[in-house]
Amino acid sequence: MRFIPATAFAAALTCAIATAPADAVEIGEHVSPGGIPFWLVEEHAIPIVSFEIEMPGGARLDPEGKDGASRLMSWLFDEGAGEMDSAAFNLEKDALAARYGFSVTHDAFSISAQMLTEKLDESVALLALAISDPRLDADAVERMRALLLSNIADSMQDPNDIASRAFYARVFPDHPYGRALDGRIETVEALTIEDVRAAHDRLVQTAGIRIGIVGDVTPEKAGELLDVLFADVPEGEVREFERTEAAPPPGVEVFELGVPQSVAIFGMPGIYRDDPDFVAAYVMNHILGGGGFESRLMEEVREKRGLAYGVYSYISSRASAALYLGSVQTANERIAESLAVIRAEFERYVTEGITEEELAKAKQYLTGAYPLRFDTNAKIAKTLVAIQEDGLGTEYINIRNDLIDAVTLEDIRRVAERLVRPELMSVVIVGQPEGI
Repeated sequence: MRFIPATAFAAALTCAIATAPADAVEIGEHVSPGGIPFWLVEEHAIPIVSFEIEMPGGARLDPEGKDGASRLMSWLFDEGAGEMDSAAFNLEKDALAARYGFSVTHDAFSISAQMLTEKLDESVALLALAISDPRLDADAVERMRALLLSNIADSMQDPNDIASRAFYARVFPDHPYGRALDGRIETVEALTIEDVRAAHDRLVQTAGIRIGIVGDVTPEKAGELLDVLFADVPEGEVREFERTEAAPPPGVEVFELGVPQSVAIFGMPGIYRDDPDFVAAYVMNHILGGGGFESRLMEEVREKRGLAYGVYSYISSRASAALYLGSVQTANERIAESLAVIRAEFERYVTEGITEEELAKAKQYLTGAYPLRFDTNAKIAKTLVAIQEDGLGTEYINIRNDLIDAVTLEDIRRVAERLVRPELMSVVIVGQPEGI
């Protein structure tokens, strides 16, 4: 029998299983005897199994006035289950050297787990109890509520958090994306245990489920474990969310806050992951603002002018909205010039384009860094779920770098004209900006 002491479990979790290129990872697509679909990467060198599970829905399903219910519920899954209170549950989890994590976004509820091979049956049984029968004891609910309220209070003083909330409220005034994931002080304070139980019932179902499993387990055993894990979970209905034409209102909105630096979040209409131009847009953005110190924005704003420590841009593609976003933080007296430089670089990027050298460097980085997503069981499991979520198929990891390499200067020019549109920029600034 193979055995890893609990004290060595954390170190074992970080062991690489994919030192070979990403295309050496073989993905199997399976269905459990009970009908649960899953993707599996077998790796028997290390006696550990990682699970990543995603159930579509998430906090967007919280009713009006119940903001924060899903977030609160996600913090209560390991605070006691069945006959075990919080202390007993966590003692049992520690005895099994198992790790469980629960999280929620606006679009999905996720479960991450790492377990020792020799303790799989017991670890899965305990996780099944947490998923299907959380206790929701009053003391645990109040403890987690207090923590959530503390987080909200802290975020109300954080310029970055304020800017993010304000930007999404500006873009999505009548959509769940415009509501804070943590909720508001008044909504969280008003939540009852019945509200939290209702959030559990909304979050947990198997219809549309996406599962990635990586490690020391066979397809047959993995299928058996999943049927145990979801034996008491309802199937529910497949949730399909309508896409919106996210169109941030152009212009600048300022929220005064007595801090020495201003934070600006800026955005324009974006591109969905299933768009044929997405890969080209991904490369385009790496060069413009997603490539760290190598990006155009960093060069113009930080390196040449010393206006800000950092500036970046990124593509945000959610279930119901696609945006092209960015952010910069700098001294109040420099924020106006920083935004002017960003706008000017956007315009130059579209009119002048990029060089062959810039494109070659971006491709080299993006293809060379890709294997780093496959160096632990947990990372691979997350990647499997992400690929399923994007509908890319099991062969995607084999062709992804080829898609990057195929991007041309003309592709970059086309997507830049489509996405980089400074006249459509919507900007939210938090601080005491001068010259705006």
